[in-house]
Amino acid sequence: MVNKQRPLSPHLQIYKPQLTSVLSILHRMTGICLSVALFGFVYWLYLLSSHEKCFVCTLQFFQTIWGKGLFAAGLFSFFYHLFNGLRHLMWDAGKGLTLTSVYQSGYLVLCLTLASTILTLCSLWFA
Repeated sequence: MVNKQRPLSPHLQIYKPQLTSVLSILHRMTGICLSVALFGFVYWLYLLSSHEKCFVCTLQFFQTIWGKGLFAAGLFSFFYHLFNGLRHLMWDAGKGLTLTSVYQSGYLVLCLTLASTILTLCSLWFA
């Protein structure tokens, strides 16, 4: 057998990212972020119930720019994972599987995620 010294599959440097692949990777990343955020949420509940001084420090952290950014990223992860999960449920039902509807639903997921995140942040921070 002749070894031709060529890659067996397209390499990331020559592969053009598509909306579907980017959204799939983002879905996995937001799932990981939500898993990590769950530990933070449980820790926050622990502080709420036991140590008042630590709870106050945590509240002060979430009033800084880093804390607000972390909260916004968690909120974005939640909404994206929610809407993209609903999109996957539609696919499991056999609906929206044409290439056109896959791209339309992908853009819809992005728009709904951004709108929900922005509206929620505005209602929490500027109320």
